[in-house]
Amino acid sequence: MTLIRPVARKSLHVDAAEADGQALEMLKALGNETRIAILRYLGDRVVAVNQIAQDLGLPASTATMHIVVLEKAGLLHTEMRPATRGLQKVCARTYDELVIDLPRGDHHTRSALELTVPIGGYSDFQVEPTCGLATAEGLIGYLDDPNSFYEPEHLRAQLLWFRTGYVEYRVPNRVPQGAAILSLQLTAEVCSEAPLNDPDWPSDISVWINGVHLGEWTCPADFGGTRGRLTPSWWEEKDSQFGVLKRWRVTESGTAVDGMALSAVGIAALGLVRSAPIVIRIGVRPDAANVGGLNLFGREFGNYPQDIGLRIEYDTGLKIADG
Repeated sequence: MTLIRPVARKSLHVDAAEADGQALEMLKALGNETRIAILRYLGDRVVAVNQIAQDLGLPASTATMHIVVLEKAGLLHTEMRPATRGLQKVCARTYDELVIDLPRGDHHTRSALELTVPIGGYSDFQVEPTCGLATAEGLIGYLDDPNSFYEPEHLRAQLLWFRTGYVEYRVPNRVPQGAAILSLQLTAEVCSEAPLNDPDWPSDISVWINGVHLGEWTCPADFGGTRGRLTPSWWEEKDSQFGVLKRWRVTESGTAVDGMALSAVGIAALGLVRSAPIVIRIGVRPDAANVGGLNLFGREFGNYPQDIGLRIEYDTGLKIADG
């Protein structure tokens, strides 16, 4: 039985303020150029230790030493696999992204609320063909029929796609009464939507929070031809296989995607109050410069075992009026 499966890639939040054993091991492991090079080299591959040593120009003993450190820190998975002569150790990277929350002092009152939203749990939609939905077992309704998005089974969707339009989600705001919201972060695995798939198919993907347009991020392609790490076997390789894991983050100073500035929309503009739900909309505007559609992947499709993620940072020491 193999231990490494190409399905474990995800983001990880590490709270350095907690300074537990795992966080410290990770931070120490990352403080070395050779270990960073090994993580960069692995990317989304599973590679034998001797191959890593050869390609990075390292003595086998040195590569092994660094891999042991990375494995102990939880940044790599390893296993033994049959080789031409006996067994060989192979490695896979555990995470694609680490987000480190640094300490804010002994008297900080900041906390974070994290929610996950199934991609099929939308409360509203407006879509145009090509469009459709699928569970891990099969299609929902009919292809290119927007009415399929009304099917009761849509709650189990693990992949949905459309040419233009949006899907909208409503989640409760559980931030404590009167606390000041500092930031909001949304993560989702997305890509463009082309007939079959196309490596050159740009699409301007938009996100709205409470009706406020955060901006457009241009996805370069509809990724296919190579099976997604989670994509079920019944789904044909000629069709969309996986997306990219994107992170939209809204702070006091504006909105960024994966740390790159997107717009000047700040957290105050979103009108987040405890008495109202948070409304999340993801879609493609019909008047966008690149109308290339959208694929949205759930935890059982694509490359990342996660649903839509929402993280809200707040400070209970900064009280505000809650209208």
